[in-house]
Amino acid sequence: MNLVAGSLVHFRRKVLLKGLKFADLFILYVTFFIVTWFFYARGNDLYVFEQFLAMRIRIENVILIGSMVVVWYLIFSTFGLYQSKRLSGLGEELSDISKATATGTLAMGVVTVLFDIEMVSHGFLPLFWLVATALTCLSRVCLRTALGWMRQKGRNLRNVLIVGTNHRAIQFAEEIGAKSELGYRLIGFADEQWEGLKSWDHEKFSLVSSLENLAAFLRSSAVDEVLIALPMRSYYQPASHIVAQCEEQGILVRVLGDLFTPKVGKPSLDNLGRHPTFTLHTGAIGEQAILVKRIIDIAIAVPALVALLPLFGFIAASIKLTSPGPVFFIQERVGLNKRRFSCLKFRTMVSDAEQQQAQLEHLNEVQGAAFKITNDPRITRIGRILRKTSFDEFPQLINVVKGDMSLVGPRPLPVRDFHEFNEDWHRRRFSVRPGITCLWQVNGRSALSFEKWMELDLEYIDRWSLLLDFKILFKTIPAVIKGSGAA
Repeated sequence: MNLVAGSLVHFRRKVLLKGLKFADLFILYVTFFIVTWFFYARGNDLYVFEQFLAMRIRIENVILIGSMVVVWYLIFSTFGLYQSKRLSGLGEELSDISKATATGTLAMGVVTVLFDIEMVSHGFLPLFWLVATALTCLSRVCLRTALGWMRQKGRNLRNVLIVGTNHRAIQFAEEIGAKSELGYRLIGFADEQWEGLKSWDHEKFSLVSSLENLAAFLRSSAVDEVLIALPMRSYYQPASHIVAQCEEQGILVRVLGDLFTPKVGKPSLDNLGRHPTFTLHTGAIGEQAILVKRIIDIAIAVPALVALLPLFGFIAASIKLTSPGPVFFIQERVGLNKRRFSCLKFRTMVSDAEQQQAQLEHLNEVQGAAFKITNDPRITRIGRILRKTSFDEFPQLINVVKGDMSLVGPRPLPVRDFHEFNEDWHRRRFSVRPGITCLWQVNGRSALSFEKWMELDLEYIDRWSLLLDFKILFKTIPAVIKGSGAA
C-alpha cells in the first residue's frame, strides 16, 4: 500500500511539474502576443492588423520564438523555478522569477541583434519583461493560493516522521508547524529517548516509535516522508538501515547531513555511473547555467568578431608600422581548473618584453601575484593607446569562441603570477572560466590592490547569475570609454 501511495505521490509531482513548465511556455507565447499587439495592432486600421498577423509567420519570428523557448526553459531551470518550493517563501520565489525573466529578456535582446529582427522595436524589451514577470508571478501566486487552500482543507498534505530528537530535529518540526501553507503534517518523532526537547514541550510533540521498531511503525502508518536528523558520525549504521527500510516500502526519505560543514560550497546528490555521490559545488554556476552562459558567449562573440574585422585590420597595420615584431602577443595563461591555454592579445610591448621582465621585477608596484609598473618602458607608442582603450583584449574573442574563456569571468593570469599564489583561497578563482571582463574591471580596474582583485573575483563566483554577467558587460562599456584605472 505504501509503495502504491509513494508512486501516486511521485506521479502527481511529475504532472504538476509538467503543468508548471507548460504554463511558463504558454505565458511566454502570450507575452509575445500581448507586447507585439501593443506595438503593432492597437489601432482600428485593418491594414495594420493584417500586418501584425503576417508578422507571426515570418522566419525571423520563428527563429526568435523557437530559440526563446529553449533559452527560457534553461534559464528558469537555472534559477530553480522547477524545484519544490514547499520550504521557500513567496518573496524568494517572486525574486527568482524577476531575475529569471530579466535574464531571459536580455538573452532575447542578444538573439534580436544576432539575427537583425525588426519586430523588436524600441521599448519592446522593457515591456516584454514587465508583462512576462507579471504573468509568471501571477501564475505562481495562484498556484500557491490554490495549494494553500487545499492544504488548509486537509488535502495535499504530506505526513512527515522525523527520526531523531536533537536540536535540529525540533527546529525543523517547529518550522513546518508554524507554516501550515507548506503542506506538512508532523505525525511525530522516532528515537530511543528525547534529546533536544524541553520538558514543558513534551505535550506538543510525541515520540511515536523507537529506532528498533521503526520498520514496523512504517508498515502500519500513513507516512509520506521520513526526515533523518540523527548525528551521522555516530549513527551512520542505524541511518543506513532506516534509508533501506524506507526504500523497500517506497517512502521518500530526506537526510539532514552533518558530515561536512562547507563554507561556500553547495551540496547536492548526483549519480556517477551507477554510484550515488555527494557533490560539493564550490561555485554558483551549475551545469545548465554553464550551457546557457556558453550559448550567450557564442551568440555575442561570433558577430562581434565579424563586426570588428575592419578594426582588427587597422590595429594590425598600426602595430606593424610602429614597432618590429608580430601583431599578436600569445602568452600561456592559467584557465579553468588550472588548465593552461594560449591567450591572444594585440601586442602592446616590445617583442622581447617577457625577457626584460626579470630585470624589472624590483619596480613591481603590486603586492601579491601580479606585475604592474606605471609607465612601463616596454610599452610601445601604439600599445599605450590600445591598453588605454582595452582594444588589445579584442582578440580574446577568439579564445571565447574556442571555449578557453568566457565573456565575463576572472581575468586569466600568466603562469608567472599563478606560481606567486600563496593562499589557497585565491585558487578558487580557477573554478570558473576566465573572462575578457570581470567585476574588478568595472570597479576600479588596475587601480585596485591585488587582494581586492581576489575578493571581487570570489564575490563574482559566489554571487554569479546571468543577470550579473549582463550588468558587468554593460558597465564595461563606460569603463573602457573613460579608460579609468587601465594599465
